[in-house]
Amino acid sequence: MKNTLKICIGLLAIGFVSCEPEFDTPVDSEGFYSSGSANLSNFVAVGNSLTAGYADGALYITGQENSYPNIMAQQFALAGGGDFTQPLMADNLGGLLLNGTQIQPNRLVLSVDANGNPGPVVLEGTPTTEVTTSATGPFNNMAVPGAKSFHLNAQGYGNPAGIASGAANPYYARFATSANASVIQDAASLNPTFFTLWIGNNDILSYATSGGTGVDQTGNLDPTTYGSQDITDPNVFAASYSAQVNALMASSTGGVLVNIPDVTSIPYFTTVPVRAIPLDAATAGAVNAQFAQYNDVILPTLVTFGIITQAEADARKINFAAGVNYPILTDDDLTDVSQVLQGPPANLPPDLANLLGQLRQANDNDLVVLPASSVLGTTPDPNNPLGVIGVSIPLGDSFVLTEVEQGRVSAAATAYNAVIEGLANANDLAFVDARAALAQVAATGVAYDAGVLTSTYVTGGAFSLDGVHPTPRGYAYTANLMINAINRKYGATIPQVNIGNYGTVTATNN
Repeated sequence: MKNTLKICIGLLAIGFVSCEPEFDTPVDSEGFYSSGSANLSNFVAVGNSLTAGYADGALYITGQENSYPNIMAQQFALAGGGDFTQPLMADNLGGLLLNGTQIQPNRLVLSVDANGNPGPVVLEGTPTTEVTTSATGPFNNMAVPGAKSFHLNAQGYGNPAGIASGAANPYYARFATSANASVIQDAASLNPTFFTLWIGNNDILSYATSGGTGVDQTGNLDPTTYGSQDITDPNVFAASYSAQVNALMASSTGGVLVNIPDVTSIPYFTTVPVRAIPLDAATAGAVNAQFAQYNDVILPTLVTFGIITQAEADARKINFAAGVNYPILTDDDLTDVSQVLQGPPANLPPDLANLLGQLRQANDNDLVVLPASSVLGTTPDPNNPLGVIGVSIPLGDSFVLTEVEQGRVSAAATAYNAVIEGLANANDLAFVDARAALAQVAATGVAYDAGVLTSTYVTGGAFSLDGVHPTPRGYAYTANLMINAINRKYGATIPQVNIGNYGTVTATNN
């Protein structure tokens, strides 16, 4: 049996583009392009990492320069748009320092190991961006990586003193106007004539990327009690979002609201196959023998005593066969029977009872997250060659987003999106259906003059190495979605960019 699983990434015909973006502006004479009824002279973008230009697991200069608001602003300049400033990091490493101590890792780059296998690695080097050294503003890009909807309204979210406890955000601390300021107050104080608002992804994303280890806080209206990986209550989102729209509209001629994509469509959830355990017939038989008593005695007994249902017993049965199998995993939505199994009639020792307490085999409705590729099929204890993760050792709950957990994410996103579209209509603002756009990228790809943009990890061109955030090419596509919406809503004629002129993943430090 192979104890190490290798997720192979095909890199045939991949091109790494390192040139500066070229804009599709065949006619650039003054007055040729129009902003229509929109005033683009003071454009302000508000959001989280997707608006900041975050990519490859970090925020760094090249990513910021290719953020969709920055791309839009350069096109706006052809139709009367003004300057657009961003709180640029100090380097292209992407790491972040707090009083000299690194608190955020450097970005990922593509590398090849000694065996010729390609994969992401953390770029080496010492970062130079210090949180306590304030960036000189004001800034038109008011995006804060990691922010949830209610964070934008929270006073003190940029207070360096609150970073260690999680009460404040280090990225916002770099450019907050004061320790007690809020993101939305700072953004509104700029008196934007036009704005984009894209927030709410993190209100569900952190729950999803953690494999559902957080809590669905639907019904809890106090966000101060939420954990970092929890799902935000839809009413909390609605109140926060509505206040943000009202604040930004006070001085604006218009703006763009963007909805929340299906987070499970991104490579973070679609790259690692759910059937990823290669076993030969002999090994599969040996593993099944280990679980025979669990399948044939323990589960029926639990049903007989009414501790679990027959349906749950069926879902918890373990059955390996020759070929590629579903891994075993811990599912915290199953009945926890660990204490029961320590008593009669099972009388199992605590370690074994805890192992079986919420155990089942994965199925086609589960999503295995990208980081699982580094642990699935490995043997953590060299003295125990039979202790293989996914076979005799359960894959941790944080590595799998189950169907039940996906349902919680979907329900929250649906509620958020109803609020976003409703406010766009009520306030006569442009609206971008990012959910539909990402679905198209994931399902069929989006054609452009040099190829097709897809969500395939590394080679698809749309997503960076963290499997969540876009590449420059993906951000250029996003900018075009925004520009199209503005042209339709405000009668503008702002030109799109050629997304083929933008880069994808990076193999070396640029």
